[in-house]
Formats: sequence, structure tokens, C-alpha cells
Amino acid sequence: MRLVAQAHDPQPEDADELSRLLAAAAAGDPEAWREVVRRYARRVFALAKSRCRNNEVAEEVTQSVFATVAAKLGGGGYSERGRFEAWLFRVAMNRIRDQIRRRTRQRTPVDGAAALEDAAGSDTLPVDLSALRAAMDRLSEADREVVELRHHAGMGFREMSELLGEPLGTLLARHHRALRKLRGLLQGDDA
Repeated sequence: MRLVAQAHDPQPEDADELSRLLAAAAAGDPEAWREVVRRYARRVFALAKSRCRNNEVAEEVTQSVFATVAAKLGGGGYSERGRFEAWLFRVAMNRIRDQIRRRTRQRTPVDGAAALEDAAGSDTLPVDLSALRAAMDRLSEADREVVELRHHAGMGFREMSELLGEPLGTLLARHHRALRKLRGLLQGDDA
């Protein structure tokens, strides 16, 4: 099942509506489950793709995240207290970290043809995107995480604060500093 193809931009919802939706999904209502996936899959996929830089891996991560969500909802392992989005993205970040660790441990030499194909594919990227990716790679893990949660996963600062366990003001300052570092890297400064 391709979760990402079903996804749409999330709509603001009130806590009561989300609680009812999650309760219906937990009870096995397929329409409610589709709505949960519709609301959140695109953002989970965008975050996974930004971190893993591979569509297939991002799709696997997204499916794994929603399989976990389905199991926890259906098995009573999650109770809604107005924190679903933070919990969902915590699950996603854990899956992404697992995937990155696994990929790092399992790196094997690549054959020449595959390496040339990868290089040719990267040449088709616009220079701005390549420069942005290079600059993002130079950020610390903590700075990259804040930028990606905000701009790829589309999380609000309050949700990010809850997810990362940091005060809102600290998170706002970290995000601002990370963007300033990124801007400096893109302009050729060694921020």
C-alpha cells in the first residue's frame, strides 16, 4: 500500500475531533484510519526523505511508522491526551535514526556502474538544491533535526518543543541560530 500517494496537506483540527478520529481508527474503522494516514503521511514521508535522501527508504520508513501507529492504536498502546502529533513524529524520528544506523553499519562497496548512475543523477539537481543539501550536511545533527522537523515535517514550534523536550523559547532560539548557520554556509561563510 502506498501511503504517501494518499496523503494530503494536513488541516488544522481541534483536539476533540482528533480524539474521536483516533478512537474510531483504534476500533477498526477503515475510513478513520484512511483519514489519519491522509492527514499525516505526507509530512512523515517528507521528514524521512529529507533525512534518508531516498524515496524507497522514505516509503519504507513511512509504512513502518504507520504500522507501529496502527498496532499501538489497535492494541491500546496509545491513549490520546492531545499529543498525537508529537508522539507520531517521535515514532518517525526513531525509525529514521534506526534506518540511518542500519545503513551506516551495512555500507558495502558500490560497483562502478551504480556509482556513475548515482553521480549522473546528482548532476541533474539544480545547483541551489545541491548547495542546500551540502550545507545541511555541514550542520550539527541537533541543528539539522530542528530545521528538518520544522521545514520538512511541517511541525509547529509547540509540537517540536514537546517532541524534543525543550522549552519553546530555547527551541525558537535554536531554530533561528540553525537557519543563520545555514544561510552563512550557503553564502560561503564557515558559520
